[in-house]
Amino acid sequence: MQFKDIYGQEAVKERLLKQVREGRVPHAQLLCGPQGSQKLAIALAFTQYINCKQRTDTDSCGVCPSCKKIAGLIHPDVHFAYPIVKKGDKDTFCSDYAAEWREMATKHSHFKLDQWLDSIGADNKQGVIYAQESEEINNVLAQKAFEGGYKTMIIWLPEKMHQTCANKLLKVIEEPLGKTLFLLVSNNPEDVLGTILSRTQRIPVPPTEENAIQQYLKSKYPTLDEQAIVDTAHLAKGSLIEADEIVTGSGDSKEYFELFVRVMRASYARNAKQMKEWSEDMHALGRKRQISFLEYAQRMLRESFISNLKQPELNYMTNYEQAFVQKFGPFVNERNIAGLTREMQLAQRDLEQNTQAKLVFFDLALKMIMLIKQ
Repeated sequence: MQFKDIYGQEAVKERLLKQVREGRVPHAQLLCGPQGSQKLAIALAFTQYINCKQRTDTDSCGVCPSCKKIAGLIHPDVHFAYPIVKKGDKDTFCSDYAAEWREMATKHSHFKLDQWLDSIGADNKQGVIYAQESEEINNVLAQKAFEGGYKTMIIWLPEKMHQTCANKLLKVIEEPLGKTLFLLVSNNPEDVLGTILSRTQRIPVPPTEENAIQQYLKSKYPTLDEQAIVDTAHLAKGSLIEADEIVTGSGDSKEYFELFVRVMRASYARNAKQMKEWSEDMHALGRKRQISFLEYAQRMLRESFISNLKQPELNYMTNYEQAFVQKFGPFVNERNIAGLTREMQLAQRDLEQNTQAKLVFFDLALKMIMLIKQ
């Protein structure tokens, strides 16, 4: 991965390049920003740049042995930690999924946690960087660099670290041995352990610019017409992942939309039978997709509320979402938007604490009855 492969994000790239030019590379950095903003790709491009034997002022060469090894994720001094699921009853480490990680991260410059977990057969389990992973990280970083450059540890989604793992990494993050570089790549830095945050320099990675997403779409989908490119880049809201899903029709957005419409209509009609059937269908989705639905539902509530402003440039919806919101939007207003959003968030919290899903969703549907008519 080279900086030239990153679409937009010029300010972030320049900040990282400046560190190297000035010889002041912080040993622990947190690249944080929304999903789809190319954070992992930036971390890989930076890792390749600082280890490149023939780098220029703006990029790695891409052809030296170091660049080729890092591009293939086989460099002996570049290590990774990422959320995983246990294999049976034994302790499971990120290295147990190294082949799957290499395949995913070399084929896709950006991907979601759900996509990664699906690729390793997580079966609706929530990915975690387990407590014992700290031993692996400390062991590999205690060794000398094989090729004399930086030893780099890239932690993808540190918010998924078990607290014990995070605590055991505090010393090595604060006082690393030799030329050691930690690059933490986070979607939700507020969920990262505070003592970890305090030991890192934060590098905000904003949503990818619309014009950069347009360039990406033109490159990846050369048959896409100009208007579709413009519309998709706007709807993607700074996420290359969203842009891909809009073009390919992949992802679960259409299914989540239909589930959202069902519960809102059933609650408005006070139809207990339909609400019960809906909660049973939600129960069958599995924990991971249930949480994804609630995140989608919160977005639809925000879009419905914003639609009342009659400024379409502020809305980010597909055609079928817009058609529904034209009629539904007036029911989401200043009197109930906070309550509606709060109930979705509480339901998400309950699911994350392993509350019985069928009860959570039926209770949510009942609460929608009163809120939606305020």
